[in-house]
Amino acid sequence: MRKFLLLAVLIPLVLAAGWYYFHQRTLPAYGPLYREYAYITNGKSNTVTVIDLRSFIPVRTLQVGTDPTGIAANPKRNEIYVVNSGSSNVTVIDAEQNKVVATIGVNGRPFFIDVSPDGHRAYVANSGSANVSVLDLDRRAVAATLNVGGSPGLARVSPDGSTVVVSNRADNSVSIIDTARLAVRSAINICIHPEDIAILPDSSKAFISCSGSGQVASIALKNDTQNDKLLALLDVGKSPVSLALKPDGGELAAFNFEAGSISIIETAANEVSGSYLVGTEPTRGVISLDNSRLYISNFGSNNIAVYDIDLGKIIAYLPVGSNPDALALSQSQNYLLVLDSGSGDLAVIQKRQPKKKFEPSEYSLLTIIPVGMQPNQIVVKSFRATKLIEDH
Repeated sequence: MRKFLLLAVLIPLVLAAGWYYFHQRTLPAYGPLYREYAYITNGKSNTVTVIDLRSFIPVRTLQVGTDPTGIAANPKRNEIYVVNSGSSNVTVIDAEQNKVVATIGVNGRPFFIDVSPDGHRAYVANSGSANVSVLDLDRRAVAATLNVGGSPGLARVSPDGSTVVVSNRADNSVSIIDTARLAVRSAINICIHPEDIAILPDSSKAFISCSGSGQVASIALKNDTQNDKLLALLDVGKSPVSLALKPDGGELAAFNFEAGSISIIETAANEVSGSYLVGTEPTRGVISLDNSRLYISNFGSNNIAVYDIDLGKIIAYLPVGSNPDALALSQSQNYLLVLDSGSGDLAVIQKRQPKKKFEPSEYSLLTIIPVGMQPNQIVVKSFRATKLIEDH
């Protein structure tokens, strides 16, 4: 009993000492106007948690709509957009003040949102209404509603902003929208239960994971010499639920939930180069900007697998909370943010570069931050504020 009492006293002291050391020695010297926040949708709390990534301290809990799911940051202005699946609307957050400034109604059961590269429009697939809401972000209003296939799950904008690809889960198809005309230009039958979408940096090709058939579809997108068309159906593992594209566009990872594996696809050749066991129920992944590391959330084994892309193998497993799901990297790429959907918290993993003396591993769990119930999605926004505003 004495041993347990001693541990109960010592453990908080050790954690406090480590936290003090981290804040005193590790955090960069940020300028007074620099801001970097993580925004987390808490599906069962109807809130968004805002965490200051300069200090890893929660600074706001914002009430939004019912059952918030998807979230996205505007690349050109300091705004965040939250999709509320239960109340069928989108909440607009001013990132400089971290407060809700508008609500935009859409159609039934939206789940995700994507913002155009120029920051003027957003696209929301309404799974309960078989359509896509096009949002004018300047006016904070719906600019158009476009009919697509059944149960559209995701509407993804191409990097050049000219095309939106929509995965229609009920129809086993994709709808392709021309953003200049705001009209559906193609509908292509692909594989069973299409879900996630990745588009190459040059906007020439889209890849869609199909969880029902264990495949990834490759689609050529219309340009001056070709029309939209299905190029290949690539067999991967069972239940590929999501995709992660290398920033250079050369390779794509499919996360095969029921197979406990990832499949690596060579995007130029439309070929699967290999499949690798990574853990129990891998759900999501994020790739570092230098194209070297793939971080994989293993939902069923409560850890993160670190896959070295150059070596082609797992180099570490990092324990986190219960049911890790969505992932994000900080602007510096030195911190991996892991949403633990089962335990309602955010695990922060530090990457040491280069490795210091007396540090046995390249990675370590820095802290765990409580958020809300059933956190779903996370987005990071960094910017220089237009004026000095108190955060706390």
